[in-house]
Amino acid sequence: MQSPISQQLTLDGGLLLNYLDLAATAPYRGDVLFLHGSGPGASGWSNFKFNAEAFCAAGYRVVIPDLPGYGDSDKPTDVDYTLDYFVAAVTGLTEQLGLEQLTLVGNSLGGAIALGTALQQPNSVAKLILMAPGGIEEREVYFNMRGIQEMVKYPMGSAEFTRPILTELLKLLVADPVHVTEALVDERWATLQKQNSQVLASMQIPNLTAQLASLTQPIQVFWGSDDQFCPASGGQKFIDHCNNAKLNLLTSCGHWVMVEYPDYFNRQSLDFIAHS
Repeated sequence: MQSPISQQLTLDGGLLLNYLDLAATAPYRGDVLFLHGSGPGASGWSNFKFNAEAFCAAGYRVVIPDLPGYGDSDKPTDVDYTLDYFVAAVTGLTEQLGLEQLTLVGNSLGGAIALGTALQQPNSVAKLILMAPGGIEEREVYFNMRGIQEMVKYPMGSAEFTRPILTELLKLLVADPVHVTEALVDERWATLQKQNSQVLASMQIPNLTAQLASLTQPIQVFWGSDDQFCPASGGQKFIDHCNNAKLNLLTSCGHWVMVEYPDYFNRQSLDFIAHS
């Protein structure tokens, strides 16, 4: 699927968000909001280009924003990128677009934001689909992961962060480097040139494990056993603490289930939305 034409809106307070708004191409069944992960060159379309078309074809309106600090959205350098800051931006977006009873789909940082949104706005979120979500370990656990250590080694936007370094970092996101194509590196490298280091330097995502039991929404979790960013052991926390959760643990898979196994992810997710 070719990259669609993006749109922009301005939230109360002046923050500009870039987003894609894709109409259902079958009888309408609901709204799905995709929230991407963190890292150099990250954007909504980069994370979910292999998933959007399948969801639209199943009857869902698909909205994919660039989170603050990423893609073509604003990247303020005078704020701390806390979970509340991200949740407020997502809430502002959904209110302006009139999205209700959403299915939230979140990878990594986006998974933490999806959890935070469901906890703060429970009546607005119907279901959660999470891929290796952040926000369920202490900061020290994440920073012991090889992928995180490599991601923060060089400030985004600095001269030290070269294209070869980006290529090697992207390879850590997947179990099979075949997924790291030249086109992907080109796309992420171009986006990286617009980023600054504030988003990673000031990011504050708390451990939400103790709050998982209060979630009432059905939850589907995907995790790759070879994840080098968020430990796959986190999947068990959803089984242990949530009232209505399903876990898909994939071997020979890294941090990007939706990229490495898009057909499986799309099929399982659409079945979950329709029948959970």
